[in-house]
Amino acid sequence: MLILQRVPWVSLTLLILSYSTLGWVISETKAPLFAWAVIAIAILLFVGILTVPWTRMTDVSSILFKSSTRTFIFSVFAAFLFFVMIAWFRMFLDTLLIISAAILARIDFQAAGFKEGQAFWITSIFSLAGLALGAAMQMLLFNHLFMR
Repeated sequence: MLILQRVPWVSLTLLILSYSTLGWVISETKAPLFAWAVIAIAILLFVGILTVPWTRMTDVSSILFKSSTRTFIFSVFAAFLFFVMIAWFRMFLDTLLIISAAILARIDFQAAGFKEGQAFWITSIFSLAGLALGAAMQMLLFNHLFMR
């Protein structure tokens, strides 16, 4: 019972709501099963990246910026991402909402004293459940309202 009291329910609610909007949008596009699998794997990778300790992230960044060629390639890639952000501002805002909710959940898990593995699994379960919930809501509402 003690672990249930420590769980950051507000952060997880925001996380499940933000991922449900993603599931709703993807379900509307009638994406193939392969796309769903890629998105699920991307979500797990994203949650995994958030739960990695920051000391390991500095190791990755030191490898990334080791040479001027790598730094130049990273700068060009960052400029391209900035262009994409401006071109698809609505999608950028949705992505920013998901990233912010996941970071908030990570901070709350860390403040509550959860280990990285526990934070990863709980956040992953709620993220994938939100994705599935959004897809299910879209399918049920679409079939119920428009297929009569």
